[in-house]
Amino acid sequence: MDLGQIMKMLKDPQALQRQAQEAQERMASVSAVGSAGGGMVKLTINGAMDLIGVEISPEVVDPNDVGMLQDLIVAAHNDAAAKVKDAMQTELSRSMGGLGGMMGTPGGNP
Repeated sequence: MDLGQIMKMLKDPQALQRQAQEAQERMASVSAVGSAGGGMVKLTINGAMDLIGVEISPEVVDPNDVGMLQDLIVAAHNDAAAKVKDAMQTELSRSMGGLGGMMGTPGGNP
């Protein structure tokens, strides 16, 4: 996106707001599956980072080693969250025509 296109978008805040709303709606439909332990723990989260699904293989449920299962759950969540964030950044960049990349990553981090 060149500077002229950016300036044109900034002169029409309603269009910019519509584009942002449409991108937000598309991002809300994003979901990703994160896994850990070779796929023995799988978590699905959506674009709002809500947990929407959990799969745990019986083999990792050991009452004598709950800590391992907890670690696998955290690792699977982090894997899914990274995938959602990547998908959201890609969608934002696509919908904002390159302007999204100038705005930093989702969540406000540059």
